[in-house]
Amino acid sequence: MKPTSRLLGGAVAAAFALVAGSAVAQQQGTLRIAMTATDVPTTTGMPNNGFEGMRFLGYPVFESLVLWDLSNPQQVAGVRPGLAERYEQDAADPKIWRFHLRRGVTFHDGTPFNADAVIWNMDRFFRNDSPQFDAAGSAITRGRVPALESYRKVDDNTIEMVTARPISYWPYLVTYILMTSPQSWETAGRDWGRVATLPPAGTGPFRLSRFVPRQSAELTRHDGYWDANSRARLNRIVLLPMPEANTRLAALRSGQVDWIEVPPPDAIQSLRQAGFTISTGSYPHVWPWTFATGRPDSPVADVRVRQALNYCIDREGMVQLLNGTAEPAVGFVKANDPLFGNPQNRYRLDAARGRALLAEAGYGPQRPLTLKVAISNSGSGQMLPLPMNEFLQQSLQQNCGVRVNFEVVEWTVLLSSLRFTPTQPQWLGADAVNISLYSSDASAFARWFLSANFSPAGSNNGHWRDEAFDRAFAQLEVERDPARQAALLRTAHERLVDNPPWLWIVHDLNPRAMSRRVRGFTPAQSWFQDLTRIEVQ
Repeated sequence: MKPTSRLLGGAVAAAFALVAGSAVAQQQGTLRIAMTATDVPTTTGMPNNGFEGMRFLGYPVFESLVLWDLSNPQQVAGVRPGLAERYEQDAADPKIWRFHLRRGVTFHDGTPFNADAVIWNMDRFFRNDSPQFDAAGSAITRGRVPALESYRKVDDNTIEMVTARPISYWPYLVTYILMTSPQSWETAGRDWGRVATLPPAGTGPFRLSRFVPRQSAELTRHDGYWDANSRARLNRIVLLPMPEANTRLAALRSGQVDWIEVPPPDAIQSLRQAGFTISTGSYPHVWPWTFATGRPDSPVADVRVRQALNYCIDREGMVQLLNGTAEPAVGFVKANDPLFGNPQNRYRLDAARGRALLAEAGYGPQRPLTLKVAISNSGSGQMLPLPMNEFLQQSLQQNCGVRVNFEVVEWTVLLSSLRFTPTQPQWLGADAVNISLYSSDASAFARWFLSANFSPAGSNNGHWRDEAFDRAFAQLEVERDPARQAALLRTAHERLVDNPPWLWIVHDLNPRAMSRRVRGFTPAQSWFQDLTRIEVQ
């Protein structure tokens, strides 16, 4: 099936007047970014809007004990010490992790970062009866950091965390626990709603200096940043939510912004010809449909149906639709990744095999398979969800006679399904939801697929269960040898292909377009990017 221009057409920047009204004039040292989000992510120290929120209003302002290592763009980003200068797993009890805090660090408001501040933030997220409990931030953090059993202050510069079971990849999960100043909450009258506008105080290389709800957020360089070698070169970053791709494109071409996330694929060549920079790069991310495998009355509860759907879609056509800004996905990680393993199924467009599997499951011309899929019109990592999903709808119908109906909702509404069971109303009665998700490390495998992480305790929202996968992870979580961990991940990944919990569609290449004035940006192989090296001339 060939992509049609109708899918990428759309009106040209109907909301351009809004862009002009919300953008700020170009100033030297100011970077203006058009995000895909429909609103400014929350500014209280645990942003919503998925990982786009963490990319722009998370790590640049608020940090964790462990940070992503974005220093080497040639490899998938790992982790490094952050607000903890070192950490270790207890030699005698692998459920205990000890974090030794970095000394001399202060929050943007001048108050000290220490063990008391860490415990205060942990209570904010994990203790419902704490005065500072933040229900919204807690829901996000707990979904990302399951299996935390307890934590305690050892001394002013040391804390311990205890997990419910040994978890060898625990430092990767700690990256999602962000620290904000306890004093900012006190100054706001102990009201998280007022904290958002104070502004709040983190420890990062930028501080939040201005926030206009639904319009913009401004970050200013923090000259007192604790890591002198990583102080920002920019004076200011202005973040502007623009969910419509053609609006972002018009804003870039007119000089209203300097950087846009996810340019329309059919505009990439003309942008290059006009002198704009197009940045793409491989990174650990996948754009799938996540199946409601744990809902007994859904057709996708049958593994034959899930396998069939993976044989019925034209991934190469999707890549062509996206003008080469994505790669076909045939598993959670890429087919050339050492962790891919050697599964029995190698998905490609094979309509005959797909129809045969559907026939085994009881579906065919006399009883066509009909699915309901919940999708968004934009959002973090969603690229161009409306034309992409229309393409899938046509591909499934033409190749295997599968009928697909869509429920289109706002991104944050769709994202909430990660925290609910597939039988609850928040799933919108869908057989699948289209949420793009990261695939960077063992913690991502566990978060999305381990049965111990069934929602609402974790983010296995489809309630997929595979005994061989769980067995491999039970061994991996107590394993300390990296080579053995990798072997177990390969075994686990083979199960993700042969018993697919998701429809594997594409891995996107993180496309963004920017003005030639933007210098110094090299994309990391991560959802998150280092904004401190960037300059605007």
